[in-house]
Amino acid sequence: MNRPAWTRYLLAASLALNLGIVVALVIRPSPPRPVDIAAQPQHLNLQDYLKLTPDQRTQWQALEPAFLQELAANWQDIRQHRETLVRHIFAAAPDRKAIDAEQAAIAALQEAQQQRVIAQLLAERSVLDEEQRKRLMDLLLHRYSQESTEEELLHRD
Repeated sequence: MNRPAWTRYLLAASLALNLGIVVALVIRPSPPRPVDIAAQPQHLNLQDYLKLTPDQRTQWQALEPAFLQELAANWQDIRQHRETLVRHIFAAAPDRKAIDAEQAAIAALQEAQQQRVIAQLLAERSVLDEEQRKRLMDLLLHRYSQESTEEELLHRD
């Protein structure tokens, strides 16, 4: 079955969305200095950036462990299917059915992951006040506007 080119672009866009959300939610080393969003460091402590109260931090931290565990397991499954996909593509005699099966498996895992991320964002949203929601939304939108997929980076001059 020959898939149209737009499905590959849709898959890449979905991956970019997932990566942006993961980066914004998961990576939180040291607290950032208070500066405007365009100058924010790549890695920031999201709880500090959002200025969560102690009660909000407790609620936020209760939401994270299961989400992060599921996300890590999902990424591992996606990586395994990607490796298999690449091996099928570069095999001596590529098997289109096997390629399509791996692509479908990756798409299903990404869809499940995207639903997890959406559920997590909705849960986190319920913890935040209006100003904090705006800060998180602005951060996510800024990150999405800056990101590229690894495949895009590989093919740039």
